[in-house]
Amino acid sequence: MPSPAPEETPETEPRGTMFLGASRVTGGGAGLSAVGADDFVADPALQQEMFGAAALVVRCRDLGQVADVLRALEGQLTATVHTAERDLDAAHALLPVPERGAGRVLFNGWPTGVEVGHAMVHGGPFPATSDGRSTSVGSLAIERYLRPVAYQDLPAELLPRPPADGNPEGLWRRVDGVPGRH
Repeated sequence: MPSPAPEETPETEPRGTMFLGASRVTGGGAGLSAVGADDFVADPALQQEMFGAAALVVRCRDLGQVADVLRALEGQLTATVHTAERDLDAAHALLPVPERGAGRVLFNGWPTGVEVGHAMVHGGPFPATSDGRSTSVGSLAIERYLRPVAYQDLPAELLPRPPADGNPEGLWRRVDGVPGRH
């Protein structure tokens, strides 16, 4: 049974917040809290990112209030939609909101694991990332960390092997704007 926030800290606890497990989510233990959507939207402290074994359930009356709650959040690295097949129409109606607020949208899954793949990004709008034009994972991360060097009029014998004439490494590259292994 949930219990109200401790009496001794009413000025620090959002109105209507309930706690299960730990006495406070920020107290260092596992915790589950719940709050109404109106209180969540009105209190920026509730909208802060949490790490660890803690969760905040935001109770909403309808889909419009769910959208209001999602729009209240700042940019996020990921957004996860958990739903059943019977609620796919509702999920479809709400999907544009997390698409605008996160760099990666998951469906009925958990944001664990990343790989260097073309479909993988890990970024999002500020403050999830300081620059949404790049990512730290996936194939696009290569561009973030790449430091291109151009060699002009360098004698062939001084060129490093990757850009050397004849392509001794057999790498994909562009020569005169044409991609290939030339």
